[in-house]
Amino acid sequence: MALCLLPFAALAFFKYFTFPLFAVAFVYSIMVMSTHATIWFHRYSTHKAYTFSHPIWRFITQNLVLKTFPEEIYVVSHHVHHAKSDEPGDPYNARGGFMYCMLSDVNHQSIAKDLTEDEYRKTAGFLSHTGVQINNYASYLKWGSVASPYYTVGLWLLNWSFWFTVFFLIGGPGLACALFTGALFWFVLVRAFNYTGHGKGEEKHVEGVDFDRRNLSLNQTRPGIFSGEWHNNHHLYPSSARAGFLRFQIDFAWMYIFGLYKLGMVSSYRDSKSDFLKKYVNSTDR
Repeated sequence: MALCLLPFAALAFFKYFTFPLFAVAFVYSIMVMSTHATIWFHRYSTHKAYTFSHPIWRFITQNLVLKTFPEEIYVVSHHVHHAKSDEPGDPYNARGGFMYCMLSDVNHQSIAKDLTEDEYRKTAGFLSHTGVQINNYASYLKWGSVASPYYTVGLWLLNWSFWFTVFFLIGGPGLACALFTGALFWFVLVRAFNYTGHGKGEEKHVEGVDFDRRNLSLNQTRPGIFSGEWHNNHHLYPSSARAGFLRFQIDFAWMYIFGLYKLGMVSSYRDSKSDFLKKYVNSTDR
């Protein structure tokens, strides 16, 4: 995926570069791609924090931005992350160092190739609500993946074709290449969050901000505001559609989910803010 995005980056930097395009690509990377990942991969695909009223709204949300990670790479490993946070076996274990996190998808996020039929059924169950076309057991043994490769590659090509056309019609090849480059930077650098979001492997909790001390996760301002990733809150309430619980914790991902709910496109959601305030804020008279 990264290699296929590189030609767009080369064109963006060496043929179409302008500072306004650079700024647009930066915003697309750090805010649009990041917030979408929280909405789709994190809160829906992994934690089922909300439900769609119709599959069309799910499909639109899935494809709101350029396709990068296949769902299974993110979802299954993220369940392991929550089960073994900051312990051996955690695919995002910050104690393993910066490169351990940066190479997570290469080294230890793929699906095991030797699952039994029962193990595979349980693994595939993590993705059953996402609309991803899932392999049967025989196809899994052939391809080594949960999702059908025809589905994965087909959706990838359709998604990229659609968005390149849209970007091209809006701003020509320069804008299209710039935004594809923004997606590349997000796709590569998002792995650094696994490292910094857990204190670079050290305990750096802030009193009155980080209430979950069972792991190294932190509520950081930049990823919180730019992507709704108030990570310590998320570890406290992983199935909540909202993670910005305190007054200053802006959560654009939650705003999108709640907005769809008001429009009837989301049928239900879980919001743990009141429980958080009751247990961790009001109880301490803050």
